Amino acid sequence: MATYSHCVGDLAYRFASLKELMAKATPARSGDFLAEVAAASAEERVAAQMALAETPLKTFLSEALVPYETDEVTRLIIDTHDAAAFAPVSHLTVGDFRNWLLSPQADEAALSALAPGLTPEMAAAVSKIMRVQDLILVAQKCRVITRFRDTLGLSGRLATRLQPNHPTDDPTGIAATILDGLLYGNGDAVIGINPASDNTGAVNALLEMLDAIIRQYQIPTQSCILAHVTTTIEAMERGAPVDLVFQSIAGTEAANASFGVNLGILQEAQQAALSLKRGTLGDNVMYFETGQGSALSAAAHHGLDQQTCEARAYAVARQFKPLLVNTVVGFIGPEYLYDGKQIVRAGLEDHFCGKLLGLPMGCDICYTNHAEADQDDMDVLLTLLSVAGCTYIMGIPGSDDIMLNYQTTSFHDALYVREVLGLKPAPEFEAWLQRTGVFEPGDRPRLNDALPQAFGRVLAKVA
Repeated sequence: MATYSHCVGDLAYRFASLKELMAKATPARSGDFLAEVAAASAEERVAAQMALAETPLKTFLSEALVPYETDEVTRLIIDTHDAAAFAPVSHLTVGDFRNWLLSPQADEAALSALAPGLTPEMAAAVSKIMRVQDLILVAQKCRVITRFRDTLGLSGRLATRLQPNHPTDDPTGIAATILDGLLYGNGDAVIGINPASDNTGAVNALLEMLDAIIRQYQIPTQSCILAHVTTTIEAMERGAPVDLVFQSIAGTEAANASFGVNLGILQEAQQAALSLKRGTLGDNVMYFETGQGSALSAAAHHGLDQQTCEARAYAVARQFKPLLVNTVVGFIGPEYLYDGKQIVRAGLEDHFCGKLLGLPMGCDICYTNHAEADQDDMDVLLTLLSVAGCTYIMGIPGSDDIMLNYQTTSFHDALYVREVLGLKPAPEFEAWLQRTGVFEPGDRPRLNDALPQAFGRVLAKVA
C-alpha cells in the first residue's frame, strides 16, 4: 500500500494510506474528531490537502478505501465503473482535475458524459481541495434531469418537497398542510410524508389519501410515504397506489445493514414500483435520503471520514436511477456537524458530489435545536445551494417539523429564492399553478392574491 507525504516548511507530514490522507484532508468537522480520523492541526490538514492534490485520480481504482471482498458498495463502485467515460480525465491528478472542472472545457455536456466514469471517492477527494465558490460553480454546470409526472432538474428551475408531517398522522392536519403548501407553490418534487407509524395499514391509508388528492386536482406531481422500503414493498403487494419508493441509504454495506437494507432489497423495490407503471412522463421511481455521519453513528465507517462515506452512498443511489436524492444535512446533530459553518460546507460538498456523479441532488437544509446553528445559517445555505443549481429543497410550515422536531426550510423560503434568483417550479407544475389560479400568469412565479376558495373546501372533503 502506498504512503503519501508533503512538507510544510521544514516539517514533513506522512500519511500511511489513501484512507488516512482523505480523512486528514477533510475540512474540520466534529464527526471526524469524534471518529479520531481528523487532522490534528490546520497545518497537517493543509499538508494532506496538498498531498491529495498531487495524487493521480486513477489511484482510487487500485486502492479501495473499504475492502472489495467484504463490502458490496465497494464492489458496486468498482464493477460498474465506466472506463471509457473516465478516459478524458484518467491522466489527471486530483489537483489537475479541480482545475479542469473549473475550466470552460468542463461544460454541461462534458460533465454529463464524465459522470459514469467517476467514483464517489474521486468526487469526495476533489471536493476536499475546493473552496465554497468552486463547489457552487461546478455544481451549477451539472444538469441532471429526471421525470415521473413532471420534469425535475431543468435549468432555471427549483422544485420543493411538500412535507406535511403530523405527529399522529391525522388526516385533517396533513390535508391542511398540503393545502397551505400548494397555495405557496410547493410540492412539485414530491408530496412526501414521514409517517408516525411504519405499520403497513397506516401507510396504505396515507398513500390512498395522497393519491386521491393528486387525482382529484390532477396535480402533476408524485407522492411518497417515507416508510421503510420493506413496508413499501408490502404495501405494493396489497395493491397500494405507490408512486415513489423511499429509503435512507449509506456508503458501506454495514451501514446499510443497520438500516435493514441491501442492494438486493432495493432492486426488488425498484422492480415492483416499475411494474405499477404509474409515471406519466418517466419511470424514475426511487427516492433516497442520505446524511454525513450516518455510517459513523452505526459504527460502520471503516475508519473513513464522514464526507467520503457520504459520497459512497451516492453510488448506491446512482445504481437505481432515482427521481430524487437529498442529503438531510444537519439532521443527525452537532456530534457530526457542530455549527452553521460546518453545516453550510457539508451541504455544498454533498450537493457538488451528488451532481458530479450524475444524481438529481436536493438538500434538506436543516439543523437540530441543540446545534450551534440558527435560521440565518439556513438562509445562507439555502441561497448558496439555489445559486449552485440545487434540484429541490423542503417545504414545511414555518420551517418547523412538528413530527420530527427539527428546523428546516419553509414554504415561504421557496418563494424567496424563486423571486430573488428568477427560478421557477417544474414546468408542468408551474402550468398547473397558473391554471388553478394559485400563481398569476406570467414569466415570473407570483402568488395570486385572489386564490380560489373552493380549492380548500374540496381538499377538506378528500381528507
